[in-house]
Amino acid sequence: MPATRKTKKATKKAAKKATKKPVTKKPATKKAAKKVTKKATKKATKKKAAKKPPVKNPALAATGYWLMKSEPDAYSIDDLARDKSAEWDGIRNYQARNFMRDDMRVGDWVFFYHSNAKPPGVVGLARVCKTAYPDHTAFDPGSKYHDPKSDPANPRWVMVDVEFVEKFADPVSLEALKAELALAEMLVVQRGQRLSIQPVQRAHFEHVLTLAGARRGPRRRKRGAASSATRPQARA
Repeated sequence: MPATRKTKKATKKAAKKATKKPVTKKPATKKAAKKVTKKATKKATKKKAAKKPPVKNPALAATGYWLMKSEPDAYSIDDLARDKSAEWDGIRNYQARNFMRDDMRVGDWVFFYHSNAKPPGVVGLARVCKTAYPDHTAFDPGSKYHDPKSDPANPRWVMVDVEFVEKFADPVSLEALKAELALAEMLVVQRGQRLSIQPVQRAHFEHVLTLAGARRGPRRRKRGAASSATRPQARA
């Protein structure tokens, strides 16, 4: 039987395909390779930039109000009242150090807190009168706070100075703080919270002042707007 038109067409197509030279891909030129690399780098950079930075715990944000702990046998509110002002030395916790170094300003208000006392609690009011500078006790071999790894040329530890403001007639014990619903989120009442320096929210600060029957307290002014007697001093 003679081949049909359709069969002839298919045969011709198959023969043409068999004689066609295989196509080989040309190797990428340096220019093309560079373009691909540049595109990949740009994409990776964009993706990295899109990542959000880690969110800090808002409870640890600086507020201009602080709670600072001291054992009364070592240094009490009465000692501060006698000395008028004092160095807050011996801090060997990095978070507490960072608060002093990075966040404390002259004029910031401080609750003086007696720890390891019976009962522990807020006993008075103080104020930061000098910003962070190197803690010299870290360099003193005779001090219990000596740190041989702290280099005077690049100090690891810092301290601030605080001045006496008021001793509360009615100290507010830790138990009393925990009993206040309005203070439920205050750091010092949180279980396991052992930081010796803690930021305090303004609302919490004012509430504790009321509980203590404080005669003095923060005025409505911008942080750092200290009186002429307490101007910020240059960092060392």
